[in-house]
Amino acid sequence: MADLPATQANRMALADERTLMRQGHTFLDEKRVLLATETMRRLRAHQAEETALVQALQAAAAALRAALQRHGRSGLAAQPAAPPAVAPGLEQARFLGVTVQAVAAAEAPDGGVDTRQAADPSPEAEACRAAFAGLLAPLAALAVSAGNLERLASEYRRTERRALALENVLLPEVAQALGRIDEQLTLADQEEAVRIRQAARTQTGSITQMG
Repeated sequence: MADLPATQANRMALADERTLMRQGHTFLDEKRVLLATETMRRLRAHQAEETALVQALQAAAAALRAALQRHGRSGLAAQPAAPPAVAPGLEQARFLGVTVQAVAAAEAPDGGVDTRQAADPSPEAEACRAAFAGLLAPLAALAVSAGNLERLASEYRRTERRALALENVLLPEVAQALGRIDEQLTLADQEEAVRIRQAARTQTGSITQMG
């Protein structure tokens, strides 16, 4: 911070600036805590979604093995595919300026699977088809959750940098500048008091000599 002339106006301006900086640091510190709390809450939810997805993948793998045992690779490849999946939509909200998203419920695809098209329909093939079709929703939810965590973490790091800059750089600079101005103003007041006393003594001596 550039040296400012030691005036009362500059001192008042710096004091006001320090007050605003302290208020800003308090806000950033509170925001930092809220962001950390929200990030941890969403991280726990993300981990739960990840666990659920792993279980769904394991179930789909088991259904695939059962279908392969029933039909073999060629027979399973001849089974009718599930209807085209409808991509889930996204809902957006804001948390402390950060965009957070959620997966909106997707519309069910029109019509089901016509198993009459299959040469050898079976419950194993239907279970395999349903298990893999059901992976779309948890995969989408996990991807959206990961994006939310990344944006929240990025905002936390940005807030952390600003708070530390105020705490470790700007506020100490203002305090140092205020201390320097206070010291110079105190010296100026002392010098002025000395000049006043000297002037008073000089005036008293002149009156005494005239008397």
